[in-house]
Amino acid sequence: MGLACKLLGKFEMRDMFKEGDIMIGGVFPIFNKQDNVLTSFENKPPKAECKGFDLRAFRWTRTMMFAIEEINQDEKLLPNVTLGYKILDSCASPINVLQAALTLVSMSEENNSSSQCYPPPLSAVVAESGSTQSLVVAGTVGPFRVPVVSYFSTCACLSDKTKYPTFFRTIPSDYYQAKALAFLVKRFGWTWIGVLQSDNDYGRNGITAFTKEVEAYGVCIAFVGTVLRTYPQSKILEVVELIKHSTVEVILAFVPEGDLYPLMIEVVKQNITGIQWIASEAWITADRPSTPEMFKSFGGTLGFVVRKMAITKLGPILKDINPYKDSESSFVSDFWETIVGCRPPSSITDFGNSTKTCSGAETVDYTNKFFDVTQLRVAYNVYQAVYAIAHALHQVLFCEKPETNVSKLCLPLLQITPNLVSEQLKKVHFVDAFGELVFFDKNGDPPASYEVINWQLRDGQVQHIPVGHFSTSANGQYELLINEEKIVWRKGNLTPKAACSEICPQGTRKAQIKGLPLCCFDCIPCADGSISNSTGATDCITCPEEYWSNEGKDSCIMKIIEFLSYTETMGTILIAVSLFGACLALCTMVVFIYFRDTPIVKANNSELSLLLLLSLIFCFLCPLTFIGEPTVWSCMLRHTAFGIAFALCISCMLGKTIVVVTAFRATLPGNNVAAKFGPPQQRAIVCSCTAVQILICILWLNVAPPFPDKVFEQRSKKIILECNTGSDAAFYAVLGYIGLLAIVCLVLAFLARKLPDNFNEAKFITFSLLIFCAVWITFIPAYVSSPGKYTVAVEIFAILSSAFGLLICIFVPKCYIILIKPERNTRKHVMGKNTKAT
Repeated sequence: MGLACKLLGKFEMRDMFKEGDIMIGGVFPIFNKQDNVLTSFENKPPKAECKGFDLRAFRWTRTMMFAIEEINQDEKLLPNVTLGYKILDSCASPINVLQAALTLVSMSEENNSSSQCYPPPLSAVVAESGSTQSLVVAGTVGPFRVPVVSYFSTCACLSDKTKYPTFFRTIPSDYYQAKALAFLVKRFGWTWIGVLQSDNDYGRNGITAFTKEVEAYGVCIAFVGTVLRTYPQSKILEVVELIKHSTVEVILAFVPEGDLYPLMIEVVKQNITGIQWIASEAWITADRPSTPEMFKSFGGTLGFVVRKMAITKLGPILKDINPYKDSESSFVSDFWETIVGCRPPSSITDFGNSTKTCSGAETVDYTNKFFDVTQLRVAYNVYQAVYAIAHALHQVLFCEKPETNVSKLCLPLLQITPNLVSEQLKKVHFVDAFGELVFFDKNGDPPASYEVINWQLRDGQVQHIPVGHFSTSANGQYELLINEEKIVWRKGNLTPKAACSEICPQGTRKAQIKGLPLCCFDCIPCADGSISNSTGATDCITCPEEYWSNEGKDSCIMKIIEFLSYTETMGTILIAVSLFGACLALCTMVVFIYFRDTPIVKANNSELSLLLLLSLIFCFLCPLTFIGEPTVWSCMLRHTAFGIAFALCISCMLGKTIVVVTAFRATLPGNNVAAKFGPPQQRAIVCSCTAVQILICILWLNVAPPFPDKVFEQRSKKIILECNTGSDAAFYAVLGYIGLLAIVCLVLAFLARKLPDNFNEAKFITFSLLIFCAVWITFIPAYVSSPGKYTVAVEIFAILSSAFGLLICIFVPKCYIILIKPERNTRKHVMGKNTKAT
């Protein structure tokens, strides 16, 4: 306590004072600005010079005095106990607030001459309007355990009971106001707003809480301007320029009225209009800015205020204020000068000759808002604060609630300590004269309830019109109710839009612009295969694999099913070519059968030739199984039929090549190979070579047969129906075996290409197999790279090309001799020797 005693001091301060058994302190910003004074620790600070008499704050002081008088006349609440008060002016300055707080707790020195430091005779302090000022008061009287009940300080920081255990308030915390403002911004879809804060705890903590709330709704803060009533004009102009050069159309001002007013004047002066202002409770209902001149720039302002109340008994008290009454206290002369424009003669000497002296015949304009007691908000908070302290004192003194009509003291007046009052304030729970429930939660805060106020001009005056309500519901949820039809916006009936970028339409998504906040973005179309079916989408939704995005990229539609159809042009052409090839092979077979007894047919092994033609007919007909929608049977048939048909074809050519080679060797002396390689051996070669392919196909169909499959490509709007090979190894085994037969046949034919016959078939077989191999070598990369149904078309083309190559190269020369040059179809000509042969 020794340190606390040393901190106590006396300052020359004007006050309102009334003696009582129990004293209640009060600190109010009766003047709203203090001149900057240079102070030093070496000298006693001079008396504060304050300017800007605030009628609203003066009404708060009168409300406190009225409430105390009403309690003193109540026979149930604190019976036979008189409450007194000492009210000081803070000038809305933290320095002056500190002096006021120290002055209040120094009252103990006035009543105690001993050197000991006794607890101050104050039971509680009603203070203050500004959060920064309340922080000073709470921090100063906190060590003495003096309870502080604020009527207008909303900073959430004051709810910290570890720092301010004896702080209470009758106005909701900014924690709730920040939520209410965030709900308001969300309700109207505003995502790009500017904010103004006061350079103190109220503004900084309020904007921090608001920013934290709106981040969850995707709202971006375009700029943060800082103002304070003591700022030089240059700083005010900087904030005005910030507003002028910004693209925002909605600005939140979380600033006390005294700090914001200089900026408001400059905004009106520079004719800045078209901005929708959102106000905190600190200035939305203030009288000074609520003028038709300010309405030019601030009309349509929306904001939250605490509930209002009509204290009708206060009206006559306010109208009875008169400086000519001996009973009047301090500040009445200032009030009188503000109301009627002059000062009473008794106080004129204190202010020099520049102030007009009253004659005593002045009349008061009772239409002034000061006398309107039908819509009291902050004044009602003051009223509740005084009654909360009185109920706590009653509990301390009588140990019972006033409703029990107990008037016997259970504790002497001299034993009352601020700590006892503070403990009872935590338990206060009563219904006031207006039916409102008064209590404090564990943080010393009242329940949250706000009205939504809209600035409207009616009958030439700015009116604060209620247009909605915000409150906490029974289940702990928050509820915002607004009647939009009642709102008059800054632009008339048109709800303002506040967005850095227009909301992205369906079919597009947001793309962040580098270097700008999240609310600034470009709208880019969704990629193929993805959609956005709602506005403002941040990401596109990928369609299911069987679906694709439509042209507008706002819905998924079934993909186009693609396969090589009989009805389409390419399918029809391939069918025609396939049938033409089969017919051509069949005609060739007919020619060979018809001319089977001619030398050229006999010389070319008619049996193998006819079998080769039959296999070529099958080869030409194979593409018919590749065209049309794949089925289980068509998939199994197309690959096996293709493999067996070509294996039979190459086997016949291999047999013919061996016949040619053995025939040549039979002409050599002492060689009887031809006798050992007759028709039975030829049939055996063809059957055995073909049987191997048939065996491979049987194993393929039993182990992993081909099956119809759907191919879903991520970047394609088509579903490709194709035949899955089932086993890639089996598929390549079939192709590899055909290739092996072709290579063996090609090697043998190449070796026999220079035989001395006039009509050497080995040459034609060599040339046909070269074409065959070239076709299938080029087929592989073309097959792999072809998309969709074109893969099948490439495979059909390869089949037809190789079949036509074999048919033309082997049989066209023979048919030419048979049909066009029959005179050369003689044994002599066919067996004629080449004179150049060795």
